[in-house]
Amino acid sequence: MSTAPATPLSDDEVQSIRRDFPILQSKVNGHPLAYLDSGATSQRPFAVLDAEREFASTMNSAVHRGAHTLAAEATELFEDARARVARFIGARDDEIVWTSNATEAINLVAYSMSNASLGRGGADAEPVRLREGDEIVTTEMEHHANLIPWQELAARTGATLEVIPLDDHGALRLDVAAQLITDRTKLLAVTHVSNVLGVINPVAELIALARSRGALVLLDACQSAPHLPLDVKALDVDFAVLSGHKMLGPTGIGALYGRRELLQVMPPFLTGGSMITTVTTTEAAYLPPPQRFEAGTQRVSQAIALAAAIDYLDGIGMARIAAHEAAFGARLVEGLGAIDGVRVLGAGIGLPRVGLASFDVDGIHSHDLGQFLDDLGIAVRVGHHCAQPLHRRLGITSSTRASTYLYTTDDEIDAVIAGVSGAIDFFRRGA
Repeated sequence: MSTAPATPLSDDEVQSIRRDFPILQSKVNGHPLAYLDSGATSQRPFAVLDAEREFASTMNSAVHRGAHTLAAEATELFEDARARVARFIGARDDEIVWTSNATEAINLVAYSMSNASLGRGGADAEPVRLREGDEIVTTEMEHHANLIPWQELAARTGATLEVIPLDDHGALRLDVAAQLITDRTKLLAVTHVSNVLGVINPVAELIALARSRGALVLLDACQSAPHLPLDVKALDVDFAVLSGHKMLGPTGIGALYGRRELLQVMPPFLTGGSMITTVTTTEAAYLPPPQRFEAGTQRVSQAIALAAAIDYLDGIGMARIAAHEAAFGARLVEGLGAIDGVRVLGAGIGLPRVGLASFDVDGIHSHDLGQFLDDLGIAVRVGHHCAQPLHRRLGITSSTRASTYLYTTDDEIDAVIAGVSGAIDFFRRGA
């Protein structure tokens, strides 16, 4: 098998891709839109917009209910979408649970473990049961969605939450991780790619540490699944979560990957219709996974649109998208870091990264900088990016984040670098 690096997208290919995205033809404040906020929400191509519209226009119906033609067609498309997500990340079809987003997916795991800890699921649920004295390990760079659910789970079960710290450059302290992950560790929950720093974490080493201690592993793949080739089996994780709106899909759809043997013993999180076999007035019996975790009316059109997004990404090639963005990540770090007064967070440590960079500008609040860039038609993210502990560790309260995707151009990278430089000149003159 060839190990040659993938070829980044050419300028002509990027321009062709951009024509598939109607919003990228827009102007903002009289300037062509330079969309550098894909780390928050990506844009959608015609193929995705059309897939959702086509379903709503011609096949709209509930799934797994009814025997009429529309219901059968909707169910087939819904389950085909599940299969496409599974193939995209190297999983089995029955290991994909639909959720509203990655936040719900993480909470599903946390609340299922909590229910198991209350005795639900019986002896079979022992692999996901927590007791007082058990430990959950996460990191100092996590999005709040991969931190707060574990805080709550620890509070409900008597377990202890341990946090792997960062060094002064924003890299995870693997030496400390080796001390924190012990025989008492029940779960390691770690982000694959930091949504603030853009670094690709050394998850293989962390997973190996967890496995050596018999711990389960949950991977936050929100910032990796859209940008990197991802194989959950090769990584040997027990759970992984992703959000459709970060990978060319619609909002309101996400997915949980769960190792089959774990999903089979986990008690449900949400209960109600569509996830049961029999119900009496005093008890219920539940369907096998993944339907056990999919109570109520499902996100059918969104799932179908997410499958269309995955087809679009596969058509281009995830390795090529990763190469395209890695080049932009390096350019952002180099270009922004060369500006006097700009501190790029996590830069200069030689770690692999995606096309994302967050930075702090001396003397300019991130919200003011974001407004200045918006006046130029440049969309970036400002604030703490749902990662307050990380910002606190780095000694700041907020930052500005530029994040790229397959449709980003060299001119847009130049624009944001020039825009930051112009903002510094503007605010210094005002001072």
